[in-house]
Amino acid sequence: MDVKFNHGSQIHVVRACQNDDAHDLLAIAGEHSVQVLQINGSLCISLASFHIGCRLTALAWSPRATSPSSTGEWVLELAAAGADFGLHLLTKTPNTEETVFPFGGGLSGHQGKVNDMSFCGGRSEDSARYVATVSDDKVLMVWDLKPSPSVSPRVASTSASPGTEDPSTPPARHQPTAYPVSFPNPLTSIASHPSTSRDFLVADCRGSIFVTDWRKDPVANEQDRWRHSNVIELIEPRALSDAAAGLPLQWSGSVSWRRDTIDIIGAAYGPRFSIWDTAHLYGGKPYATGVSFLEGCDKFRWCHTFPDYFAISAQSSAKGAVIHVHNVAYPQTQPTVFNIAPRPLRVRDFDFLSAPGIPRLAAAVGREVLVFSIGVD
Repeated sequence: MDVKFNHGSQIHVVRACQNDDAHDLLAIAGEHSVQVLQINGSLCISLASFHIGCRLTALAWSPRATSPSSTGEWVLELAAAGADFGLHLLTKTPNTEETVFPFGGGLSGHQGKVNDMSFCGGRSEDSARYVATVSDDKVLMVWDLKPSPSVSPRVASTSASPGTEDPSTPPARHQPTAYPVSFPNPLTSIASHPSTSRDFLVADCRGSIFVTDWRKDPVANEQDRWRHSNVIELIEPRALSDAAAGLPLQWSGSVSWRRDTIDIIGAAYGPRFSIWDTAHLYGGKPYATGVSFLEGCDKFRWCHTFPDYFAISAQSSAKGAVIHVHNVAYPQTQPTVFNIAPRPLRVRDFDFLSAPGIPRLAAAVGREVLVFSIGVD
């Protein structure tokens, strides 16, 4: 292993930053807090720790984030979701302490576990303004983090002691407003793409995947609103048939957009992975499928620097903490297997780092995040 870092509690979420000026940043989320790490070779530096107070279920890096290795005026900014269904915007700069701004809680937010989140795609200034969340409550919500000042602002919490005056504390900000889009089934995964600021890639637990235009005007019939927001609907046939047959389902399903092209989509359902080319839809069915973990796949991730490669983790700990790395050019060949740790440990989450050179994976195993190379030149 290149790097081992102990977070101090079980790590549930790992997200590498894909921004051009922040490819060495990694965020990890545990039972109570979010920690931001800077990974440089075998060196690991903790840059910030944000205390949330509950278990974290999802993370997303803001397009505003920059690394200290790129600029002296660096910015750490990301969004986090807690097990209490609340959302938080986390920020830190060289001149300010860690700031946690809560939003989206109570009746105005989700009523089920937030499974995934993503900032809006594209490269405009609005890409850091909107963050989307998907939940077990069957709703996609797009949050406007800079709404018009029609609601009383809420003061952000910081690591400073209550009652202390700090001139560097950011001013109070207004509560974000949400644009909800309802779906027929619980939602498990969401992704955005740098080439579009209108569309999100959304997956549900029953094998359906949607490219959703969240900016599209709503229709009068609220029950069919989700249909009219979707540009493309894809299906994973085996997962969909199992659901239709009434077979027991685990709420799983992980989807990802290949970063170098918006046409290629990958997902993992049950024991299988599927690849779609939206330039050739084949009736919405995948053009390539394969089996990765017979006991069930968990997370699907494309490699950011070598886009022909993707990786999948297992849903159970039957074989310990294992990750399979596949090559999309040879979907039927056996994957490269990385045995990270023995049973009963498993990979709870993982991501490819975005730094150039040999691709490296960051995997959450127990209380540790492990960073290692997949050995591809």
